[in-house]
Amino acid sequence: MSTERFDIRHAPAPRESFRLLYISKSKFGGDWNSSAHTHSCTELFYCLSGEGQFYLSGQLYPVKPDDMIIVNPQVEHTELSLNASPLEYIVLGVAGIEILFGKSDSSYAIFNCRENRERMVTLLHMLLAEADRSLDGCETVCQDLLEVLLIWLVRCTTLSLQVEETPRSDSRECVEIKRYLDSNYREDISLDILAEIAHINKYYLAHTFQKEYGISPITYLNRRRIEESKYMLGNTGYSLAQISELMGFSSPSYFSQCFRKAEGLTPNEYRRQVRQGQRPAPSKRHEV
Repeated sequence: MSTERFDIRHAPAPRESFRLLYISKSKFGGDWNSSAHTHSCTELFYCLSGEGQFYLSGQLYPVKPDDMIIVNPQVEHTELSLNASPLEYIVLGVAGIEILFGKSDSSYAIFNCRENRERMVTLLHMLLAEADRSLDGCETVCQDLLEVLLIWLVRCTTLSLQVEETPRSDSRECVEIKRYLDSNYREDISLDILAEIAHINKYYLAHTFQKEYGISPITYLNRRRIEESKYMLGNTGYSLAQISELMGFSSPSYFSQCFRKAEGLTPNEYRRQVRQGQRPAPSKRHEV
């Protein structure tokens, strides 16, 4: 009998200090409209097909299949595609880590992974499939696959990793969304729209907004609308249907349902109490 044995040296794993926030696959279409933006996490883009450009800190760089684009936190960037050859890529958002590129002033890099395409694409599609199925243990599997990906990157490039002792605050996107809701609460707004504005996954947005403010984005939106509707109920003669439409509710019945849940009485009961002097008439507040 012949046996080969390999002992594994165990080093302290940094995995608890960084985490995968989201993964998505995108392909440009005629309706694509991306603007320059930043993130509080590191993003890794892998170009699957097509051609285009990346705008990074004021400069444009051409990208092609098998290019890996790494963008560290707070670097302004966006993606541009050639209509004749639409750009298709997979992007990972990773919190708690920065990539070091050898130059102390570098905060992004582009390099080609053609020699490792099969390995990289297989791993990325495994991540996509695992996140899509969301079975028990999904988070652990995704974290394991992320760590393998980062190890491969370090092995085949001159990159190195810097794990943050204290993960960055993710509140920047939340502040941006809260400001948007305060100014545009009358519009038809969904979680998908908010995620597109913040350039992050909608489930991650809902989680971080809830963590930051103790309330979901849509519940915050409805409460903002309710506060404004109280002013209109107490100081105008608009009907419930008119107020419902002005405040962006999908229907008068949904408006009444949200109002009763928030205030403990119907809009008509609230209006009657204000007019009878049982409640002070709400004053108009300035929008943020």
